Amino acid sequence: MTRRIDTMATDLLADPFGERPQMLVRKRLHVLGGRFLFESNSRELLRLVDSAYAGLPRHRLSANAPNLTVRLLLRPMPRRRRARAEPPPLQMLSGAGYLGGATDSSNFVVISPPQRTALLALSRPLLRFPYHTRYEFIEFTVFTLAARSQGLVSLHAACVGRGGRGILLMGESGAGKSTVTLQCLKHGLEILAEDSVFIAPQKLLATGVANFLHVRSDSLRWLERPEDAAAIRKSPVIRRRSGVTKFEVDLRRGGFRLAPGPLKIVAIVFLSPQSAGRRPLLEPLSKPDLWARLAAAQAYALHQPQWSTFRKRLSHVAAYELRRGQHPLEAADTLGTLLQNPHCLGEPVLPNRL
Repeated sequence: MTRRIDTMATDLLADPFGERPQMLVRKRLHVLGGRFLFESNSRELLRLVDSAYAGLPRHRLSANAPNLTVRLLLRPMPRRRRARAEPPPLQMLSGAGYLGGATDSSNFVVISPPQRTALLALSRPLLRFPYHTRYEFIEFTVFTLAARSQGLVSLHAACVGRGGRGILLMGESGAGKSTVTLQCLKHGLEILAEDSVFIAPQKLLATGVANFLHVRSDSLRWLERPEDAAAIRKSPVIRRRSGVTKFEVDLRRGGFRLAPGPLKIVAIVFLSPQSAGRRPLLEPLSKPDLWARLAAAQAYALHQPQWSTFRKRLSHVAAYELRRGQHPLEAADTLGTLLQNPHCLGEPVLPNRL
């Protein structure tokens, strides 16, 4: 036992940051227009990467896709220590070109867009929460690295489309984005992303990750076929930080249509929780109204360096408010028509299945 401790102490002195070659598992995936190399000392972490990005269409935003590297380090289990006055000691680590230090229970992410690299250091207890590990650490890292290294505008929005054209869907929580998106998918439209869309501003080309759709149980009552609702109820249930629970529907299964490539944005639609009543479902927005709504809905994107280019290109894009009808299928039909004629100027669009 003493000999083992001496060997560990010698190794620590000779390689304090753990920079010697390690046995790493590697996986290459095309995500958000980039060629990602994921490498890790943990197969469990790479399985979470797979659950997020395996099986997605390859989107290409430029002729030369950037090479991006993400290293995921699983930290050893924290040692049980007797209660004492000192804090836990600093442990040194390295990866993806970084040198760092953290206590044994720390979880953190560092990202360098100029070097196109990122490092995640995660403690083993975090693996008890696979949804949070994937969503709050892995997806955050991939989204940020892809957007910053390629000059993309990050939007909190959904996007559906067809034939290479796409519509951005925005709205406050409770406006029905997931419900409308589900109806769009069930009636022939493609999905680009549920709530995070990334825009190449010069060409208004949008990419995203169409891996999951998060659906509340009350949205299932609008589905036409009982078997569709039954299939969704078999999906895992996740709990948001807000306490809201949703079904996490894997869009790579079940015959959903995923956008095979980036979509050209032809319209922006703000979903309203208000009923249309006798008014048209679709109402055109003036440009001042559009800019005001975007500023309110996209506070993060508003301060990105690419925003001015994005806004300039949007000057030629139609914008609307979409109010609620008697059935969310009306919204899906309206969006399908809008994809064919983005400048329909709010004329009433009657659903053809109700």
